Amino acid sequence: MSIQHPRLKAFIFVLLCAAPLLGSALLWYRGETVIPLAAYGVVSVVAFFLYWSDKRKAQTEGWRTPENILHAVELAGGWPGGLIAQQVFRHKTRKVSYQVLFWVIVLLHQVFWLDQLVLGGTLLSIL
Repeated sequence: MSIQHPRLKAFIFVLLCAAPLLGSALLWYRGETVIPLAAYGVVSVVAFFLYWSDKRKAQTEGWRTPENILHAVELAGGWPGGLIAQQVFRHKTRKVSYQVLFWVIVLLHQVFWLDQLVLGGTLLSIL
């Protein structure tokens, strides 16, 4: 399997990871916590393997991973691994309802980290 338009997708991936990575790294640098930085890495690996397993089971008609589990892992910080897995395995890329919720999760992460980095957390404190 090959990824279509790999340079463009890699560029978009780097852009999407910039705010979460920078925000998590700043928290660690300040001595506040390393949990977000570690969670993005660990949970992304879990997400990647869940996608891999689900794709294999879809091909062999085995027991599938429920979509709500995949989305919960993405929400917990595994969306980068999920995004990579979608491209590598060409899995869940055409199901519109799945993609809409996936991108809402990515957007939530972006808004959270941009609020933390640019506004000092003031936007989300209003809500």
